[in-house]
Amino acid sequence: MPVDFSQLDFSILMDHVEIVLTVAWILLSYIVRRYTKRAIRLHQKIEHDKKRQRINTVDNIFNLFLVVGLVLIWSSELQNIAISIAAFMVALVIATKEFIACIVGAFYRASTRPYQVGDWIRIANYEGEVTDSDWLSTTLFEVDLKGGSYTYTGRTTVVPNSVLLLNTVQNLNYMRRYVTHTFSISRHADDVNLFTIKEQILDKIRQYSEHFHDVAIRYNSLIEKRLDIKISGPEPRVRITTTVEGYNVFTISLFCPTDEAVEIEQKVTEDFMRFWYEKRDMNANGVQEE
Repeated sequence: MPVDFSQLDFSILMDHVEIVLTVAWILLSYIVRRYTKRAIRLHQKIEHDKKRQRINTVDNIFNLFLVVGLVLIWSSELQNIAISIAAFMVALVIATKEFIACIVGAFYRASTRPYQVGDWIRIANYEGEVTDSDWLSTTLFEVDLKGGSYTYTGRTTVVPNSVLLLNTVQNLNYMRRYVTHTFSISRHADDVNLFTIKEQILDKIRQYSEHFHDVAIRYNSLIEKRLDIKISGPEPRVRITTTVEGYNVFTISLFCPTDEAVEIEQKVTEDFMRFWYEKRDMNANGVQEE
């Protein structure tokens, strides 16, 4: 049976054309965004970090288009309430100052590009890997940099973009591959002279670093050229100090792959303990013989 469209009443739709256009625009944006992101994920030749960066860019672009489209659709209604908005504009600015600061921070980030998705960064007291950034905030996967394990803690931090306007941003991306790892071992001062085992420890560190030594030299030079500064490394260093409590502190610094830092630290600590106890036992036996 043929449908007579002339009998349909479109007056309701015409009276609410803004709502119809709004729903249509939101659905169209959602469908195009979904299939665009799916195409990026299924692309085999794009690296994982590049995919995340492109997906993040697609989200930001479609969010912008969505907002612009809604503003255009409702422009006539917005013009009608423009006079009313002027009356409480001051109160609105005060109430949304944090939101405005986040938007300004997003423009600052876009213009200076201090980091991108996948970078390791430190903002104020927050540090981790950037997993997402939009107009209001930056999301970080927390990385244990202070603890020296350089692993993901499992916590996620959402940093408002307003923080970018008041604090410096440190890009730690070079630490994803190699890091200057520093750790200390404290022992009693009266048992063993730590300088007698210093060279033994350095020999052990060189032995553990032999398989990546050439790569470490090249990567160290690359970082120095890129940052235009002199950084420590790649040769290991040992520093011996004392504390007011009467302890000797044996501090080791080495330039090594980030994922091997904790393993090498444990090996060196084990060697140190073995050398230290051997020296202590030798000193004790020497005293008994005298």
